[in-house]
Order: sequence, then C-alpha cells, then structure tokens
Amino acid sequence: MATDRLIVNVDGGARGNPGPAAIAAVVTTPEGEVVEATGEAIGAATNNVAEYRALLLGIERARELGARELELIGDSELVVRQVKGEYRVKDANLRKLHARVRAALAEFDRWSIRHVRREHNVAADELVNEALDAAR
Repeated sequence: MATDRLIVNVDGGARGNPGPAAIAAVVTTPEGEVVEATGEAIGAATNNVAEYRALLLGIERARELGARELELIGDSELVVRQVKGEYRVKDANLRKLHARVRAALAEFDRWSIRHVRREHNVAADELVNEALDAAR
C-alpha cells in the first residue's frame, strides 16, 4: 500500500438496546480514497458494545493494511471520550472492550480519535444498516 497513514470511520449500532447489532469500518487514505469498506452483523449487543466492536474492526483492518498511523472517526461521543481517557469506563463489559482497543492502538506509531455527528459518518452508518437489514 502506498500510505502508512489511514483514516478509519467506524460505526456500530443495535436495533433495540440490546438487540440485533452490526458494525462497520470505512478505511480511506488521507486523500479520501476508499481502501476498504466492511460491515457485518454481530448478533445481539448493546449500542455501546457495537461501537467498541466497530473500533476493534477498524483498528484491525488498518493494521492488516500496513498502517503505522491511524486516525479513527466515530459518532459515539461516549466511546470516543472513553478511548481518549476523558470519561471513565464504568460498565464491566465495556471495560474489557476498552482495554482491547487501547492495547490494539498501542501497536501504532501514532493514533488519534475524534467524534463527529452521525451525518458526517454516513458511509459507516449505511454499512451498519445494510448489515442489520441483511441479517433479518
């Protein structure tokens, strides 16, 4: 791959909370070229579990594509702030996922994560909905 820096938009969602859930990651170059877009159903989960699982998917895809620097973008303010260390992770299930995310991010030379509103995360959101619709 031509770049060692990737941008990954992630999204996770559940219909019902908990309910049928799906995750998605859209990997792009800094210039905006889509390298990969993937979405998958993950069974029953809460919205927050799905958001963390989406982060793990995005991190894994970026690592497998050879990225050394990673910019993560997600529309869950809670999860973004927890990963940044701005909010404590109180839920035991989320603590385990949070630890996995932090460990996976430690493998990169540099990483960042930022929150965007859902309308700025359209491609990942659409993949989540497509995966949920297909799983019915």
